[in-house]
Amino acid sequence: MRTLVRTSALSLLISIIIMVPDSGNNSLLMKQLENQTVIPCCEVNTSVSVVMDTMAVLRCPHTSPLTRISTTWEIILRDKPSCKKAYRSDTDETREINCTDDRITWVSRPEENPDLQIGPVAISHDGYYRCTITSHDGTFWHEYHLQVLVPPEVTLFLSRNRTAVCKAIAGKPAAHISWTPERDDCDTVEIYSANGTVTVQSTCAWEDPNVTTVTCSASHLTGNKSLWIKLNPGLGTSRFPSLTFLIILYVKLSLSVIILVIVGFVFFQRINDSSPP
Repeated sequence: MRTLVRTSALSLLISIIIMVPDSGNNSLLMKQLENQTVIPCCEVNTSVSVVMDTMAVLRCPHTSPLTRISTTWEIILRDKPSCKKAYRSDTDETREINCTDDRITWVSRPEENPDLQIGPVAISHDGYYRCTITSHDGTFWHEYHLQVLVPPEVTLFLSRNRTAVCKAIAGKPAAHISWTPERDDCDTVEIYSANGTVTVQSTCAWEDPNVTTVTCSASHLTGNKSLWIKLNPGLGTSRFPSLTFLIILYVKLSLSVIILVIVGFVFFQRINDSSPP
């Protein structure tokens, strides 16, 4: 009986020791947790699409102006050296390195608003923009991949026979062209320019004489545009001579025969007049 009591007491003592950890270790753990929450890490990556010739605003991470130490924008554009715009609140100083584009500016005074403004946006502004804010609460990043969109110029015209040509000129990215009546055998090509724009050309021929009007639709991220055109009546493809062509050919042959008959008649008439009686 005494052995059982001693065992129970020992078990109770062990349970108390396990449930109540050492106060020194507990204090150290709390400090570690506090230190982890004091310096948060926040990095955000965003893809942004902006139409050319408009205004774009890229925002820094939201932080309190009272805790900011410095703000730095790093701008990486194609075929250009990295540009840096920086501001320090303790010295109230702004600096720029390799920044030559005056269309990229602070929205206002950097101590009031650290955001970046681009305008009007051009194709050359395609690239990466990274805002880094150092504050008493830690360091925060926000990176943007900026894609400049260029609306294509859409044209539609007739080529030879009953053939229509639709062009989406100098768009970025490339436009998608479709036809009404729907066709899947049109000849479509893409022509790339050095500035990143793409011209898409689609050529379609209609042999069915019942099709009198066709519509070209150009789909693009900046919006869609449709144009329509009337086909020449009776004009076919090179495989099937058109009725109009046959009529013209028949008229030309008939005129040629008539002219030959007249010339022959005149010729023989002169021969008869010149012969002796």
